[in-house]
Amino acid sequence: MNKPAPSPTIKTDAVIIGAGPVGLFAVFELGLVDVKAHLVDILDRPGGQCAELYPEKPIYDIPGITVINGQELVDKLMEQIKPFAPEFHFGERVDGLERLTGGGFRLTTDQGTALEAKLIVIAAGGGSFEPKKPHVPGIDAYEGKSVFYSVRKVDQFRGRRVLIVGGGDSALDWVLSLAPVASRVSLMHRRDAFRAAPDSVRKMKELVEAGKIDFMLGQMAALEGEGGKLARVIARRDDNSTFTIEADALMPFFGLTMKLGPVAQWGINLHEERISVDTAKFESSEPGIFAVGDINYYPGKLKLILSGFHEAALMAQAAHAIVHPDKKLIFQYTTTSTSLHKKLGVS
Repeated sequence: MNKPAPSPTIKTDAVIIGAGPVGLFAVFELGLVDVKAHLVDILDRPGGQCAELYPEKPIYDIPGITVINGQELVDKLMEQIKPFAPEFHFGERVDGLERLTGGGFRLTTDQGTALEAKLIVIAAGGGSFEPKKPHVPGIDAYEGKSVFYSVRKVDQFRGRRVLIVGGGDSALDWVLSLAPVASRVSLMHRRDAFRAAPDSVRKMKELVEAGKIDFMLGQMAALEGEGGKLARVIARRDDNSTFTIEADALMPFFGLTMKLGPVAQWGINLHEERISVDTAKFESSEPGIFAVGDINYYPGKLKLILSGFHEAALMAQAAHAIVHPDKKLIFQYTTTSTSLHKKLGVS
């Protein structure tokens, strides 16, 4: 499949790779020191692993918050960074990185986006998340035409017969979102129990009872269609009997797998597939490239969200020196600084 044509280069202060909780908080800390950021994430929404893999899972070690689930934390972080108006590039993976002769970096993504920045912040958790592909013979031939692992434009499914496979939040979210758009939506899961939010399950079952969508138990066995255009899916029940589902678009949601991806090819010193950093600035072996959160390594490292928040705060102090080399940074507290209150819109 051909890559999209390159788009005009976007210039910004910082590019954050990864829009999980630590990447989002990095926007806040950078914003406090007047560093503007764009974020790139392979997922189709913010939150990273926290929102994609365990949105309903309770988190007990965020300071000052007794308990909060993954999605609630992401929602609060998104609200917190609104004053700094970050720009997001979802559904994109950074493929290319080069250092510019005049300083800074140029990044390119698999969707043709080009960004120039004075510094890079890698906040990609354990690496980039990639969809787990179902083990169905010949599925590669349909990818990008009839088989999709994320939704970038809802309109591409308008009037189509869509089969969604899975039982988690992503599967049910898109069942509910595409039901008014597609000509028919079918949901298939291997069992009549779901990992999704209870409200989503309730709404899905109401649509089934109203005859607006179809639900069936089973697993994919084969795909049929010509030239990458899907016509039907052959599915198998637990008793090994088969049945056919007419569909021209298939969306399998089987979870995600983490891979370090192109980062491993950038010449950065690694420690067991994590990026080695100092503990003063959380800068990698490449000047101007920082790593915060689970993707970094240093002696005593703890893979905790709160550790990533601390790392983002120190990274931002160093980032200011790169973006504003002629401007002295005066440390200020958000509780008392009127200038920070103005930035946050609370003055």
